[in-house]
Amino acid sequence: MTLKELQSLIAEMYSSKDEARGIDGTFMWLMEEVCELAAALREGTRAEIESEFADVMAWLATIANVAEIDLTKAMNDKYGNGCPGCGQMVCACDLSTKP
Repeated sequence: MTLKELQSLIAEMYSSKDEARGIDGTFMWLMEEVCELAAALREGTRAEIESEFADVMAWLATIANVAEIDLTKAMNDKYGNGCPGCGQMVCACDLSTKP
């Protein structure tokens, strides 16, 4: 599934609820799912970790839809030509910095 397909699927299933909730409410759900992913990574089974990754991706697509952001374009614009920090396809940024 591509990012575009993910956004379309999520929009089809949830757009009316997502729009009613708005960006702030949707962001809070995304943060809750990120916390659940963190817990699963520490002590969850592989199936639980996979499920939480899926939830985070779904809520990220949801908030992008509400904010009218095309995730494919955003990713290509930022990472399509290499690391945004050093510009290389294999990051050569210092480990102490965030690329």
